[in-house]
Amino acid sequence: MSVRRLSPDQPASFTFRPDVLETAHWWCAKYPTERKQSAIIPLLWLVQKQEGWVSEPAIRALADMLEMPVIRVLEVATFYTMFHLAPVGKHHFQLCGTTPCVLRGADDLKKVCRKRIGEKFAVTADGLFSWEEVECLGACVNAPVVAIDDLYHEDLSPDDLEKVIDALARGEAITPGSARGRQTSAPDGGARTLTDPTLYDGSLATPLTLPNLPETAP
Repeated sequence: MSVRRLSPDQPASFTFRPDVLETAHWWCAKYPTERKQSAIIPLLWLVQKQEGWVSEPAIRALADMLEMPVIRVLEVATFYTMFHLAPVGKHHFQLCGTTPCVLRGADDLKKVCRKRIGEKFAVTADGLFSWEEVECLGACVNAPVVAIDDLYHEDLSPDDLEKVIDALARGEAITPGSARGRQTSAPDGGARTLTDPTLYDGSLATPLTLPNLPETAP
């Protein structure tokens, strides 16, 4: 297990935006008052969605809010790798490096990330991009997969990833899903079996009469 430490560069303070604070109170209300510390993970996630990462002032703010020791909040933030402990780019790429994605070309995607962005967790000079390698994203059938801003981009080739980076650099929206146009996890190129629509439209069904039905009322 790797050691995860807070960034040496920290902001002076942290405050929830009013709308995010309202959501934080909603999460706290889901638990009994004496168990409100159970809301620590969703509150850390709200911090990250607002700021892009989890800072030390934010950790202290949550400790005060939930009336728990700062070290307990720090333990949670450092244990779960989904929480960023240093600033990341506006668009953070999470590239799956587990076996199915590697077999389908993830290593080539890593080369693109290093060429276009830099080493893992490095933020580009314009603040737009950063990336990391993560464990299985659970979309193995559509490997290789990169989660960008929490949405999955699947079946990526190096050229596909280059185009995604170019589009984001231009400020354009990108469409998540399969770069090959696959529907969910259908075979690449479309279905090859069970393609006859009569298998599903009911036209092949044999009419039948259920036994022991009640007599029709007069």
